[in-house]
Amino acid sequence: MTETLDLIVIGAGMAGINAAKKAAGAGWSVAIVDELPYGGTCALRGCDPKKMLRAGAEAIDAARLLKGKGVAGDTRIDWPALMEHKESFTDPVPENMEDGLKQAGVKTLHGSARFTAEDRLGIEGHGEFTFKHALIATGAKPRPLGFPGADRLIDSTEFLNLPNLPERIVFVGGGYISFEFAHIAARAGAEVTILDHGKQQLKMFDPDLVDMLLERSRAVGIEIIANAAPDRIDSAGDMERVTYSVDGKSHVKEADLVVHGAGRVPAVDCLDLSAAGIEAEHGGVKVEEWLQSTSNPRVYAAGDAAASPGKPLTPVAVFEGKIATSNMLKNKQTAPDYTGVPSVAFTIPELARVGMLEEEARETGDVEVSFADTSNWFSQKRLGETHAGAKIISDENGKILGAHMFGPDYAELINIFSLAIKLGLTVDQVKTMPAAYPTGASDIGSMF
Repeated sequence: MTETLDLIVIGAGMAGINAAKKAAGAGWSVAIVDELPYGGTCALRGCDPKKMLRAGAEAIDAARLLKGKGVAGDTRIDWPALMEHKESFTDPVPENMEDGLKQAGVKTLHGSARFTAEDRLGIEGHGEFTFKHALIATGAKPRPLGFPGADRLIDSTEFLNLPNLPERIVFVGGGYISFEFAHIAARAGAEVTILDHGKQQLKMFDPDLVDMLLERSRAVGIEIIANAAPDRIDSAGDMERVTYSVDGKSHVKEADLVVHGAGRVPAVDCLDLSAAGIEAEHGGVKVEEWLQSTSNPRVYAAGDAAASPGKPLTPVAVFEGKIATSNMLKNKQTAPDYTGVPSVAFTIPELARVGMLEEEARETGDVEVSFADTSNWFSQKRLGETHAGAKIISDENGKILGAHMFGPDYAELINIFSLAIKLGLTVDQVKTMPAAYPTGASDIGSMF
Protein backbone atom coordinates (compact mmCIF):
# COMPACT_ATOMS: atom_id res chain seq x y z
CA MET A 1 0.00 0.00 0.00
CA THR A 2 1.45 3.35 -1.03
CA GLU A 3 1.64 6.36 1.25
CA THR A 4 -0.67 9.22 0.27
CA LEU A 5 0.58 12.80 0.63
CA ASP A 6 -1.13 16.14 0.24
CA LEU A 7 1.95 17.42 -1.58
CA ILE A 8 5.16 15.95 -2.88
CA VAL A 9 7.86 18.35 -4.03
CA ILE A 10 10.41 17.18 -6.58
CA GLY A 11 13.59 19.21 -6.24
CA ALA A 12 15.17 20.56 -3.05
CA GLY A 13 16.35 23.91 -4.36
CA MET A 14 15.06 27.30 -3.26
CA ALA A 15 11.70 26.96 -5.03
CA GLY A 16 11.01 23.48 -3.66
CA ILE A 17 12.22 24.10 -0.12
CA ASN A 18 10.16 27.27 0.32
CA ALA A 19 7.10 25.58 -1.15
CA ALA A 20 7.41 22.52 1.08
CA LYS A 21 7.74 24.62 4.23
CA LYS A 22 4.77 26.77 3.27
CA ALA A 23 2.51 23.75 2.68
CA ALA A 24 3.64 21.97 5.84
CA GLY A 25 3.02 25.14 7.81
CA ALA A 26 -0.57 25.07 6.58
CA GLY A 27 -1.00 21.55 7.99
CA TRP A 28 -0.52 19.52 4.84
CA SER A 29 1.35 16.22 4.76
CA VAL A 30 4.41 17.03 2.66
CA ALA A 31 7.47 15.20 1.35
CA ILE A 32 10.37 16.53 -0.69
CA VAL A 33 12.78 14.50 -2.79
CA ASP A 34 16.06 15.17 -4.59
CA GLU A 35 18.80 12.91 -5.90
CA LEU A 36 21.37 15.64 -5.21
CA PRO A 37 22.26 17.25 -1.86
CA TYR A 38 19.60 19.63 -0.57
CA GLY A 39 20.09 23.30 -1.38
CA GLY A 40 19.81 23.41 -5.15
CA THR A 41 21.94 24.99 -7.82
CA CYS A 42 22.06 28.51 -6.42
CA ALA A 43 23.31 27.66 -2.95
CA LEU A 44 25.57 24.74 -3.87
CA ARG A 45 26.48 24.85 -7.56
CA GLY A 46 25.82 28.38 -8.80
CA CYS A 47 25.13 31.86 -7.47
CA ASP A 48 26.53 31.61 -3.95
CA PRO A 49 29.74 29.62 -4.48
CA LYS A 50 30.45 31.69 -7.60
CA LYS A 51 30.18 34.88 -5.55
CA MET A 52 32.47 33.40 -2.90
CA LEU A 53 35.17 32.80 -5.53
CA ARG A 54 34.49 36.21 -7.06
CA ALA A 55 35.42 37.86 -3.76
CA GLY A 56 39.03 36.81 -4.28
CA ALA A 57 38.99 38.03 -7.87
CA GLU A 58 37.51 41.37 -6.78
CA ALA A 59 40.30 41.85 -4.25
CA ILE A 60 42.94 41.19 -6.90
CA ASP A 61 41.26 43.55 -9.35
CA ALA A 62 40.88 46.30 -6.76
CA ALA A 63 44.56 46.10 -5.85
CA ARG A 64 45.61 46.24 -9.51
CA LEU A 65 43.38 49.22 -10.29
CA LEU A 66 44.94 51.17 -7.41
CA LYS A 67 48.52 50.11 -8.11
CA GLY A 68 50.55 53.31 -8.26
CA LYS A 69 47.65 55.19 -6.66
CA GLY A 70 48.53 54.32 -3.10
CA VAL A 71 48.61 50.52 -3.27
CA ALA A 72 51.98 48.82 -3.72
CA GLY A 73 53.17 45.23 -4.08
CA ASP A 74 51.79 42.24 -5.91
CA THR A 75 48.89 40.10 -4.82
CA ARG A 76 47.75 36.73 -6.15
CA ILE A 77 44.99 34.22 -5.64
CA ASP A 78 45.74 31.04 -3.73
CA TRP A 79 43.16 28.91 -5.53
CA PRO A 80 43.02 25.96 -3.07
CA ALA A 81 42.63 28.40 -0.16
CA LEU A 82 39.94 30.34 -2.01
CA MET A 83 38.15 27.05 -2.71
CA GLU A 84 38.34 26.20 0.98
CA HIS A 85 36.79 29.59 1.75
CA LYS A 86 33.96 28.77 -0.67
CA GLU A 87 33.41 25.39 0.94
CA SER A 88 33.10 26.98 4.37
CA PHE A 89 29.76 28.25 3.08
CA THR A 90 28.60 25.42 0.80
CA ASP A 91 29.52 22.38 2.90
CA PRO A 92 27.03 23.01 5.75
CA VAL A 93 24.14 23.92 3.43
CA PRO A 94 22.62 20.46 2.70
CA GLU A 95 22.41 19.40 6.33
CA ASN A 96 21.10 22.80 7.43
CA MET A 97 18.46 22.76 4.70
CA GLU A 98 17.33 19.24 5.55
CA ASP A 99 17.20 19.99 9.27
CA GLY A 100 15.05 23.05 8.59
CA LEU A 101 12.65 20.99 6.49
CA LYS A 102 12.36 18.29 9.14
CA GLN A 103 11.67 20.88 11.81
CA ALA A 104 8.92 22.26 9.61
CA GLY A 105 7.33 18.80 9.44
CA VAL A 106 8.42 17.90 5.92
CA LYS A 107 9.39 14.31 5.12
CA THR A 108 12.83 14.39 3.46
CA LEU A 109 13.71 11.78 0.82
CA HIS A 110 16.80 11.13 -1.28
CA GLY A 111 16.86 9.43 -4.67
CA SER A 112 15.75 9.77 -8.27
CA ALA A 113 12.04 10.23 -8.91
CA ARG A 114 9.77 9.22 -11.81
CA PHE A 115 6.05 9.54 -12.34
CA THR A 116 4.29 6.19 -12.63
CA ALA A 117 0.72 7.50 -13.00
CA GLU A 118 -1.22 10.75 -12.92
CA ASP A 119 -1.19 10.73 -9.13
CA ARG A 120 1.80 8.54 -8.27
CA LEU A 121 5.54 9.01 -8.03
CA GLY A 122 8.15 6.30 -7.70
CA ILE A 123 11.26 7.21 -5.70
CA GLU A 124 14.42 5.15 -5.81
CA GLY A 125 14.89 3.32 -2.55
CA HIS A 126 11.55 4.45 -1.11
CA GLY A 127 8.90 2.86 -3.30
CA GLU A 128 5.78 4.58 -4.61
CA PHE A 129 3.86 7.55 -3.23
CA THR A 130 0.37 8.71 -4.11
CA PHE A 131 -0.12 12.47 -4.12
CA LYS A 132 -3.02 14.88 -4.18
CA HIS A 133 -0.69 17.59 -5.46
CA ALA A 134 2.86 17.63 -6.82
CA LEU A 135 5.26 20.48 -7.44
CA ILE A 136 8.04 20.03 -9.99
CA ALA A 137 10.96 22.27 -9.03
CA THR A 138 13.91 20.37 -10.47
CA GLY A 139 15.74 23.40 -11.87
CA ALA A 140 17.94 23.29 -14.96
CA LYS A 141 20.96 21.46 -16.33
CA PRO A 142 23.60 22.28 -18.99
CA ARG A 143 22.23 22.31 -22.52
CA PRO A 144 23.26 19.18 -24.47
CA LEU A 145 25.89 19.94 -27.12
CA GLY A 146 26.06 17.80 -30.24
CA PHE A 147 29.54 18.27 -31.67
CA PRO A 148 32.17 15.48 -31.40
CA GLY A 149 34.06 15.60 -28.12
CA ALA A 150 31.41 17.65 -26.31
CA ASP A 151 31.58 15.10 -23.50
CA ARG A 152 35.07 16.41 -22.74
CA LEU A 153 33.67 19.71 -21.45
CA ILE A 154 33.19 20.20 -17.74
CA ASP A 155 30.08 21.99 -16.48
CA SER A 156 29.69 24.88 -14.06
CA THR A 157 29.38 22.54 -11.08
CA GLU A 158 32.76 20.96 -11.81
CA PHE A 159 34.38 24.36 -12.38
CA LEU A 160 33.22 25.54 -8.97
CA ASN A 161 34.90 22.51 -7.40
CA LEU A 162 38.26 22.58 -9.19
CA PRO A 163 40.99 21.75 -6.66
CA ASN A 164 43.49 23.65 -8.81
CA LEU A 165 43.01 26.16 -11.61
CA PRO A 166 44.47 25.13 -15.01
CA GLU A 167 46.66 27.60 -16.89
CA ARG A 168 44.62 27.73 -20.12
CA ILE A 169 40.82 27.65 -20.15
CA VAL A 170 38.33 27.86 -23.00
CA PHE A 171 34.70 28.69 -22.28
CA VAL A 172 32.14 27.62 -24.87
CA GLY A 173 29.22 30.06 -25.00
CA GLY A 174 28.82 33.81 -24.52
CA GLY A 175 26.34 34.09 -21.65
CA TYR A 176 26.36 34.55 -17.87
CA ILE A 177 28.35 31.47 -16.95
CA SER A 178 31.21 31.99 -19.38
CA PHE A 179 31.71 35.66 -18.59
CA GLU A 180 31.37 35.37 -14.82
CA PHE A 181 33.76 32.43 -14.57
CA ALA A 182 36.15 33.95 -17.12
CA HIS A 183 36.48 37.08 -14.98
CA ILE A 184 37.31 34.97 -11.93
CA ALA A 185 39.78 32.76 -13.78
CA ALA A 186 41.55 35.68 -15.45
CA ARG A 187 42.15 37.40 -12.10
CA ALA A 188 43.46 34.09 -10.78
CA GLY A 189 46.12 34.06 -13.49
CA ALA A 190 44.63 31.77 -16.13
CA GLU A 191 44.82 32.41 -19.86
CA VAL A 192 41.15 32.64 -20.79
CA THR A 193 39.24 32.44 -24.09
CA ILE A 194 35.49 32.70 -24.69
CA LEU A 195 34.13 31.14 -27.87
CA ASP A 196 30.65 32.45 -28.67
CA HIS A 197 28.56 31.06 -31.50
CA GLY A 198 26.72 34.39 -31.89
CA LYS A 199 27.71 37.83 -33.03
CA GLN A 200 26.52 39.56 -29.85
CA GLN A 201 27.45 38.40 -26.36
CA LEU A 202 25.16 38.61 -23.31
CA LYS A 203 22.14 39.34 -25.50
CA MET A 204 19.84 39.83 -22.55
CA PHE A 205 21.70 43.03 -21.55
CA ASP A 206 21.98 46.50 -23.06
CA PRO A 207 24.36 46.28 -26.05
CA ASP A 208 26.06 49.61 -25.35
CA LEU A 209 26.99 48.48 -21.85
CA VAL A 210 27.96 45.02 -23.10
CA ASP A 211 30.46 46.78 -25.38
CA MET A 212 31.95 48.42 -22.27
CA LEU A 213 32.16 45.04 -20.59
CA LEU A 214 33.89 43.51 -23.61
CA GLU A 215 36.51 46.29 -23.53
CA ARG A 216 37.02 45.77 -19.81
CA SER A 217 37.22 41.99 -20.29
CA ARG A 218 39.85 42.25 -23.00
CA ALA A 219 41.82 44.70 -20.85
CA VAL A 220 42.31 41.98 -18.23
CA GLY A 221 43.43 39.47 -20.84
CA ILE A 222 40.20 37.65 -21.72
CA GLU A 223 40.09 36.72 -25.41
CA ILE A 224 36.57 36.88 -26.84
CA ILE A 225 35.93 35.27 -30.23
CA ALA A 226 32.49 35.92 -31.74
CA ASN A 227 30.79 33.89 -34.49
CA ALA A 228 32.86 30.92 -33.33
CA ALA A 229 31.11 27.60 -33.89
CA PRO A 230 32.77 24.66 -32.07
CA ASP A 231 33.37 21.79 -34.47
CA ARG A 232 35.05 19.23 -32.22
CA ILE A 233 37.23 18.74 -29.15
CA ASP A 234 40.04 16.20 -29.18
CA SER A 235 42.40 15.00 -26.51
CA ALA A 236 46.03 15.76 -27.28
CA GLY A 237 48.04 14.18 -24.51
CA ASP A 238 47.54 16.26 -21.40
CA MET A 239 45.69 19.04 -23.20
CA GLU A 240 42.51 19.64 -25.21
CA ARG A 241 42.40 20.75 -28.85
CA VAL A 242 39.31 22.82 -29.60
CA THR A 243 38.56 23.10 -33.31
CA TYR A 244 36.12 25.87 -34.20
CA SER A 245 34.99 27.78 -37.30
CA VAL A 246 34.67 31.52 -37.85
CA ASP A 247 33.09 32.62 -41.14
CA GLY A 248 33.78 29.19 -42.61
CA LYS A 249 37.46 29.14 -41.69
CA SER A 250 38.74 26.49 -39.28
CA HIS A 251 40.86 27.40 -36.23
CA VAL A 252 42.34 25.47 -33.32
CA LYS A 253 42.72 26.59 -29.72
CA GLU A 254 44.72 24.51 -27.27
CA ALA A 255 43.63 24.45 -23.64
CA ASP A 256 44.06 22.56 -20.41
CA LEU A 257 40.34 22.77 -19.69
CA VAL A 258 37.16 23.44 -21.68
CA VAL A 259 34.06 24.65 -19.81
CA HIS A 260 30.41 24.46 -20.87
CA GLY A 261 28.87 27.93 -20.76
CA ALA A 262 26.40 27.52 -23.62
CA GLY A 263 23.17 27.77 -21.68
CA ARG A 264 20.93 25.54 -19.58
CA VAL A 265 17.63 23.72 -20.14
CA PRO A 266 14.90 22.50 -17.75
CA ALA A 267 15.90 19.33 -15.91
CA VAL A 268 12.69 17.34 -16.35
CA ASP A 269 13.52 14.69 -18.95
CA CYS A 270 14.26 12.04 -16.30
CA LEU A 271 10.84 12.39 -14.61
CA ASP A 272 8.83 10.47 -17.26
CA LEU A 273 6.27 13.28 -17.50
CA SER A 274 4.19 11.37 -20.04
CA ALA A 275 3.38 8.68 -17.45
CA ALA A 276 1.50 11.36 -15.53
CA GLY A 277 0.00 12.98 -18.61
CA ILE A 278 2.10 16.13 -18.13
CA GLU A 279 2.68 18.18 -21.27
CA ALA A 280 6.02 19.84 -21.92
CA GLU A 281 6.79 23.10 -23.71
CA HIS A 282 10.19 24.61 -24.55
CA GLY A 283 11.72 21.73 -22.61
CA GLY A 284 9.87 22.54 -19.38
CA VAL A 285 6.49 21.75 -17.86
CA LYS A 286 3.72 23.50 -19.78
CA VAL A 287 1.79 25.54 -17.24
CA GLU A 288 -1.11 27.95 -16.99
CA GLU A 289 -0.39 31.54 -15.90
CA TRP A 290 -0.93 30.42 -12.31
CA LEU A 291 1.74 27.64 -12.67
CA GLN A 292 -0.62 24.65 -12.81
CA SER A 293 0.06 21.99 -15.42
CA THR A 294 -2.14 22.50 -18.46
CA SER A 295 -2.79 18.77 -18.71
CA ASN A 296 -2.66 17.35 -15.17
CA PRO A 297 -4.39 19.61 -12.61
CA ARG A 298 -2.73 17.83 -9.67
CA VAL A 299 0.68 19.04 -10.82
CA TYR A 300 2.31 22.47 -10.61
CA ALA A 301 5.79 23.63 -11.62
CA ALA A 302 8.04 26.48 -10.53
CA GLY A 303 11.43 27.91 -11.31
CA ASP A 304 13.55 26.73 -14.23
CA ALA A 305 11.49 23.55 -14.61
CA ALA A 306 8.38 25.52 -15.56
CA ALA A 307 7.77 26.91 -19.06
CA SER A 308 6.60 30.17 -17.49
CA PRO A 309 7.37 33.78 -18.49
CA GLY A 310 9.70 34.08 -15.49
CA LYS A 311 13.42 34.51 -16.00
CA PRO A 312 15.70 31.67 -14.84
CA LEU A 313 16.66 33.46 -11.63
CA THR A 314 16.62 32.35 -8.00
CA PRO A 315 14.24 35.09 -6.74
CA VAL A 316 11.80 34.16 -9.51
CA ALA A 317 11.98 30.48 -8.56
CA VAL A 318 11.32 31.34 -4.91
CA PHE A 319 8.22 33.47 -5.51
CA GLU A 320 6.90 31.07 -8.15
CA GLY A 321 7.23 28.23 -5.63
CA LYS A 322 5.36 30.22 -3.01
CA ILE A 323 2.61 31.33 -5.39
CA ALA A 324 2.13 27.81 -6.77
CA THR A 325 1.78 26.49 -3.22
CA SER A 326 -0.64 29.24 -2.27
CA ASN A 327 -2.75 28.41 -5.30
CA MET A 328 -2.82 24.75 -4.25
CA LEU A 329 -3.69 25.56 -0.65
CA LYS A 330 -6.42 28.06 -1.48
CA ASN A 331 -7.60 26.56 -4.78
CA LYS A 332 -6.93 29.88 -6.50
CA GLN A 333 -5.51 30.94 -9.86
CA THR A 334 -3.17 33.77 -8.91
CA ALA A 335 -0.51 34.49 -11.52
CA PRO A 336 2.96 35.71 -10.51
CA ASP A 337 3.84 39.36 -11.15
CA TYR A 338 7.22 39.50 -12.88
CA THR A 339 7.40 43.30 -12.92
CA GLY A 340 10.70 44.77 -11.78
CA VAL A 341 12.78 41.58 -11.56
CA PRO A 342 16.47 42.56 -11.95
CA SER A 343 19.21 40.48 -13.59
CA VAL A 344 22.95 40.76 -12.95
CA ALA A 345 25.98 39.26 -14.63
CA PHE A 346 28.58 39.22 -11.85
CA THR A 347 31.57 40.06 -13.98
CA ILE A 348 34.11 42.53 -12.59
CA PRO A 349 32.63 45.08 -12.53
CA GLU A 350 29.06 43.81 -12.79
CA LEU A 351 26.49 44.29 -15.55
CA ALA A 352 22.89 44.80 -14.41
CA ARG A 353 19.45 45.39 -15.87
CA VAL A 354 15.82 45.69 -14.86
CA GLY A 355 12.80 46.32 -17.06
CA MET A 356 12.84 46.84 -20.81
CA LEU A 357 15.78 47.02 -23.14
CA GLU A 358 15.92 50.19 -25.25
CA GLU A 359 14.80 48.31 -28.35
CA GLU A 360 11.82 46.81 -26.50
CA ALA A 361 10.82 50.17 -25.03
CA ARG A 362 10.88 51.96 -28.39
CA GLU A 363 8.37 49.44 -29.71
CA THR A 364 5.86 50.70 -27.11
CA GLY A 365 5.92 54.33 -28.27
CA ASP A 366 7.85 57.52 -27.56
CA VAL A 367 10.54 57.07 -24.94
CA GLU A 368 13.30 59.11 -23.32
CA VAL A 369 16.72 57.45 -23.16
CA SER A 370 19.36 58.88 -20.84
CA PHE A 371 22.87 57.48 -21.22
CA ALA A 372 25.75 58.45 -18.96
CA ASP A 373 29.36 57.31 -19.18
CA THR A 374 30.10 57.24 -15.46
CA SER A 375 33.70 56.06 -15.72
CA ASN A 376 35.05 59.47 -14.68
CA TRP A 377 32.59 60.04 -11.86
CA PHE A 378 33.80 60.12 -8.28
CA SER A 379 32.31 56.69 -7.49
CA GLN A 380 34.64 55.06 -10.06
CA LYS A 381 37.55 57.46 -9.71
CA ARG A 382 38.13 56.56 -6.08
CA LEU A 383 38.46 52.89 -7.10
CA GLY A 384 40.57 53.47 -10.19
CA GLU A 385 37.82 51.91 -12.33
CA THR A 386 38.14 52.64 -16.04
CA HIS A 387 34.77 51.50 -17.43
CA ALA A 388 31.27 52.28 -16.15
CA GLY A 389 27.98 53.51 -17.53
CA ALA A 390 24.25 53.77 -17.00
CA LYS A 391 21.22 53.95 -19.28
CA ILE A 392 17.75 54.87 -17.98
CA ILE A 393 14.65 54.55 -20.17
CA SER A 394 11.34 56.30 -19.43
CA ASP A 395 8.09 56.89 -21.28
CA GLU A 396 6.61 60.23 -22.36
CA ASN A 397 5.12 60.70 -18.88
CA GLY A 398 8.44 60.07 -17.14
CA LYS A 399 7.56 56.58 -15.90
CA ILE A 400 10.69 54.44 -15.69
CA LEU A 401 10.57 51.51 -18.09
CA GLY A 402 14.10 50.16 -17.85
CA ALA A 403 17.46 50.68 -16.16
CA HIS A 404 20.79 49.31 -17.33
CA MET A 405 24.10 49.68 -15.51
CA PHE A 406 27.71 48.58 -15.74
CA GLY A 407 30.07 49.41 -12.92
CA PRO A 408 31.23 48.65 -9.37
CA ASP A 409 28.40 48.05 -6.89
CA TYR A 410 25.75 48.58 -9.57
CA ALA A 411 24.28 45.20 -8.66
CA GLU A 412 23.10 46.91 -5.48
CA LEU A 413 22.04 50.11 -7.22
CA ILE A 414 19.84 48.26 -9.71
CA ASN A 415 17.59 47.24 -6.82
CA ILE A 416 16.49 50.86 -6.39
CA PHE A 417 15.36 50.91 -10.00
CA SER A 418 13.71 47.53 -9.51
CA LEU A 419 11.57 49.03 -6.76
CA ALA A 420 10.89 52.12 -8.88
CA ILE A 421 9.60 49.99 -11.77
CA LYS A 422 7.62 47.75 -9.42
CA LEU A 423 5.86 50.81 -7.95
CA GLY A 424 5.48 52.64 -11.26
CA LEU A 425 7.59 55.61 -10.19
CA THR A 426 8.64 58.43 -12.50
CA VAL A 427 12.05 59.92 -13.13
CA ASP A 428 11.16 63.02 -11.12
CA GLN A 429 10.02 60.93 -8.14
CA VAL A 430 13.24 58.92 -8.09
CA LYS A 431 15.39 62.06 -8.47
CA THR A 432 13.88 63.49 -5.29
CA MET A 433 15.23 60.58 -3.23
CA PRO A 434 17.77 61.89 -0.70
CA ALA A 435 20.78 59.55 -0.64
CA ALA A 436 23.72 59.24 1.72
CA TYR A 437 26.77 60.93 0.22
CA PRO A 438 29.16 59.88 -1.17
CA THR A 439 27.54 56.60 -2.21
CA GLY A 440 26.61 55.01 -5.50
CA ALA A 441 22.98 55.88 -4.85
CA SER A 442 23.87 59.56 -4.67
CA ASP A 443 24.76 59.32 -8.38
CA ILE A 444 21.23 58.42 -9.40
CA GLY A 445 20.01 62.00 -9.83
CA SER A 446 22.75 62.64 -12.39
CA MET A 447 21.93 59.56 -14.45
CA PHE A 448 18.79 61.06 -16.02
